[in-house]
Amino acid sequence: MITCLDIGGSGIKGAVASSPRQIDVLGRLRTPLDDFEAFVRAIREILALSPAPEGSMVSIAITGVIDPSTGVIKCANIPCIDGRPLALDLGERLGRPVVIGNDADLFALAEAGAGAGRGHAIVFGVILGTGVGGGLVIDGKVVTGAGGYAGEWGHAPVAATRVLGQAGETFAVELPRLACGCGQAGCVDTWGGARGLERLYKHLTGLAGSSVEIVAAWEAGEPAAGRTIDAYMEIVAAPLALVVNVVGAGCVPVGGGLARSRALIERLDREVRARILRKTDAPLVVPAALEVEPGLVGAAILGGLA
Repeated sequence: MITCLDIGGSGIKGAVASSPRQIDVLGRLRTPLDDFEAFVRAIREILALSPAPEGSMVSIAITGVIDPSTGVIKCANIPCIDGRPLALDLGERLGRPVVIGNDADLFALAEAGAGAGRGHAIVFGVILGTGVGGGLVIDGKVVTGAGGYAGEWGHAPVAATRVLGQAGETFAVELPRLACGCGQAGCVDTWGGARGLERLYKHLTGLAGSSVEIVAAWEAGEPAAGRTIDAYMEIVAAPLALVVNVVGAGCVPVGGGLARSRALIERLDREVRARILRKTDAPLVVPAALEVEPGLVGAAILGGLA
């Protein structure tokens, strides 16, 4: 039995896990952003609720990238932990072993171990949320890569400039190279997440709408939304197909807010399978099976539970 945490920029969610399939949520606290001691106190509050043995492991899924060679985290969303060897610092203050993984990596690990990717040797997990993220799991182990940046396909450049519409027509899409939070410009992340879809809709149609409204309008057959989704698929499917070709993924589970539309993920699956070298009629890009607590499930697996 271990205590698992899922830490984002807005909240810290805690749970006690006896297996990846037995996750009992303990509660949620606001994430202290600018005070590391307050950050530690919040974790202690959750640990006080846990029935896990005193001194037992704490396993954490967190926003940010951890350098595997140094343990130092890069996390713009929580400034008080940015640049710290976080597992070491927390372990010293909490008096117990701490393991930490990137939340997208642990989403992929959860789906590979207990979700849609079970039985597949290579799983590439995709997050289509506010932005675009990903994680790679091979033979049940997360591949972090040099610097911890493996799986970050959202920071590849957008290549699409012309889109083939569903009715067979072709229309030009001139996309400005927008500045990305990673410091580069023109990344898939700037157009491929929920905020990116909203930008794309405004860019192509001059209209404003939320990602939920745009997807619902597309599902209802609205032409402006349909044109936007045609362009979105070219922007997202091409780089994702490249990832599949490179890593040989047998399953690509998708989580995040945009994955709530089954029709959108089914369309993305068709678009990706049309672009990869391996020809298959079986679904490849699929909705995540773990709709509840994938970060906590991934943390449980990272902590050694099976």
